[in-house]
Amino acid sequence: MKNYTVKLYQETDYEKWNAFIGQAKNATFLFHRDFMEYHKDRFKDFSLLVYENEKLVSVLPANRVNNVVYSHQGLTYGGLVYDEKIKLVSVIEIFKSILIFLNEMAVVKLHLKTLPAIYHLKPSEEIQYALFLAEAKLVRRDSLSVLNLFQENKISKVRRRGIQKAVFNDLVIKEEDDFEDFWNKVLIPNLDKKHQAKPVHTLEEIQLLKKIFPDNIRQFNVYQNDKIIAGTSVFESKNVAHCQYISKNENQDNLGSLDFLFEFLIKKVFSEKQFFDFGISNEERGKKLNEGLSYWKESFGASTIVHDFYEVETINYGLLNNVLL
Repeated sequence: MKNYTVKLYQETDYEKWNAFIGQAKNATFLFHRDFMEYHKDRFKDFSLLVYENEKLVSVLPANRVNNVVYSHQGLTYGGLVYDEKIKLVSVIEIFKSILIFLNEMAVVKLHLKTLPAIYHLKPSEEIQYALFLAEAKLVRRDSLSVLNLFQENKISKVRRRGIQKAVFNDLVIKEEDDFEDFWNKVLIPNLDKKHQAKPVHTLEEIQLLKKIFPDNIRQFNVYQNDKIIAGTSVFESKNVAHCQYISKNENQDNLGSLDFLFEFLIKKVFSEKQFFDFGISNEERGKKLNEGLSYWKESFGASTIVHDFYEVETINYGLLNNVLL
């Protein structure tokens, strides 16, 4: 048995944390402290670092609400992060050490959201097995529509007609560094009209994140006669181009704007990526599926992978004893 020590993240750990994220086999730029902390006023950070003697072997991006700790609620995905050399037995012991630490800190439950497999640089589902051993409950499952760009993907006739319509209407695609037009003229009005909701990121926040991560956060807009009519915000990691926001101006006739835009992104801009992630089509914690949105993504050739969310009682650390033969 190895001896693991769990510590709370401190500001002095900034460089150490980011260096670890940079070499982990299951991390993206969202786990960088600069991304996690752009909205630190909204969350009580409770991120953890796990050491084997003096060596950092794992981190857990997290925040605390009363007696519950969450995979950081300001991030799309999360989970236990570790380097490529770690073994399954070590992850089980590390997870046990985390549950013991949380239990001693009067934390009753840990809510852990996973990192979808397409974001792994190497197979990294050790934590899912540890969660099973600890009798964690699956409390949410989202469906992601994903293209494997290393394979052939057939676009439906409906999408091709939309692309032809966009060409006929002289639509133009531009990558922009400024998010203001998309946010204020397309995204915010549409979210308010359809869902009485707002974007997760304010305009000021997305502009700030663009400055910090200029190569990872990109904005593509569609114009007709120099007027914006649609766009998407893309979060780009090593293997995946993920569409964080997708929206078009509903006041326009159907000009094929999004069909045109996504054919361009898939075939031209991100063709060297392994995966293109359209994102989820779910609401109500995965219990409802937007059929029309899901169909639109699938008509580009996308298929489904799932993103799981678990809840585990910290007292269950005892279930991780005596699991090895």
